[in-house]
Amino acid sequence: MPGGRLTHQDRRHIGAGLAEGLGYAEIARRIDRPTSTVSREVARNGGPERYRVDHAHLATERRARRRGRIPRLDPATPFDAYGRDPDAVRDFTEQLAALMVRTGVPRMAARVLARLITDDSGSLTSADLVERLRVSPASVSLAVAYLEGLEVIRRERRPGHRREQYVIDDGVWLRAWMTSAQAHARWAETAQQGVDVLDAATPAGARLSHMSEFFATLSDDMSGGSGAVDDALTVLAALRHAGAPLPAGQLANALGWPLDRVTEALRCAAPDRLTPAQLRALEHPAT
Repeated sequence: MPGGRLTHQDRRHIGAGLAEGLGYAEIARRIDRPTSTVSREVARNGGPERYRVDHAHLATERRARRRGRIPRLDPATPFDAYGRDPDAVRDFTEQLAALMVRTGVPRMAARVLARLITDDSGSLTSADLVERLRVSPASVSLAVAYLEGLEVIRRERRPGHRREQYVIDDGVWLRAWMTSAQAHARWAETAQQGVDVLDAATPAGARLSHMSEFFATLSDDMSGGSGAVDDALTVLAALRHAGAPLPAGQLANALGWPLDRVTEALRCAAPDRLTPAQLRALEHPAT
């Protein structure tokens, strides 16, 4: 019987035999391999119910490369239409999902989102995800529900297709950013309610007051609201319009702002934002 590694064609025969319900011995005879070779191959790659030809071949090539046995993919496993190594794409997708998990995204939701991001179509059905992730439909459904709650994916039924597809588009990150900003605003509002209940003069009330200020500032900055940077630009516009330096109190009166708001805006535009060369040029302007 021939030795050596199983080829992609061998694995196609194994997959076809399993689909027909053949035993390992019969499949082994068809490809002229020992029965033990077939049984190990199937057991190593998910068992008879979950064996996938392409996945098994790529996984074997990856293990072989890690052991230094071969430099690249077997020619039987071609690169895709863009010249990309499918094995490298899969490894990156797993790396991306792992990063999401470390930042707090549930593991299955991270795997689903990473698959959608790295798929050229940006659109996969539940069946696609079940096959590629090798998980149950229930696991995919829970992950999709979580991601829909974050508004990073949406369901879509396209003309001519019976199945729903889960879609990620180019506007997803802006929506996620704004959703996060709104969540921070809710944290600020809730913390402020706690200040009213517990009294800002108490340790717990002061803690909640700081919490409210932090999340309010974060929400303003993320949503482009009137944060300190926006105030600094308003003060700069006022000074430019006046054409001369103005005291903080006069600026406050002109803008109709509390003095501490003007002071904070001026602090954001402090000279430490300028380089030494810029400061020297402003102190001694060229004639």
